[in-house]
Amino acid sequence: MEKQEDTRAKDQARAQLDSIVEMVKRLEHCQECDGTDCPLTDKEILEGIEIYYKDGMTASEEDRTQYHNEDEARETLSEDPLSVEVRSDWHTPGDSSDKPTEYNILLCTGGPAVRIIGKLNEHGQPETAHLEYQDWFTPWERYGNTTDEEDEALLTYTRQFYYGE
Repeated sequence: MEKQEDTRAKDQARAQLDSIVEMVKRLEHCQECDGTDCPLTDKEILEGIEIYYKDGMTASEEDRTQYHNEDEARETLSEDPLSVEVRSDWHTPGDSSDKPTEYNILLCTGGPAVRIIGKLNEHGQPETAHLEYQDWFTPWERYGNTTDEEDEALLTYTRQFYYGE
C-alpha cells in the first residue's frame, strides 16, 4: 500500500507531465497549422490557452488566433519552470573543459516537488529526460510508466531551454 505522500507526489508528477504534453502539442501544432481550416475542437483550443472548458462552450476567433500564436506558445512553455540549472562532470583542477553535461528543470517545489533531469550532449542539448518527484523528507523518485509520446514530449520540452556555452 502506497503512503499518502507518495500518492500525492505521483499525482503532482502526473499533472506536470500532462501539462508538458499539452504545451508541446500546442507548440508543434502552431508550427504546422496557421489556423485556417484547423481541425482542433473548441475544447482543445480553449484548454490549450488555459481556459476551463464546459460543455457547449465555443472558441472565438480571438481564442483560435491566440492558440495559433507560436510566439505565445513558446512563451508559455518558457515561463513554466521555476528554474533551469546545469552542472559539469568531474574534471582535474585547471582543466578548461567545464562544459555542462547534466541539467535539472525544477517544475514545482515543496510537498510535493517535481523536476526533470537528464544528460546534455556535446552540443549542450538534452539527450535524455527523466521526470522525478518527491514529497517532504523523502528522496527523489523517478516517475515511471510513461508512454513513448510522453517521453518525446518531455525531451521536446527540455530542448526549448538554453543550457549555456
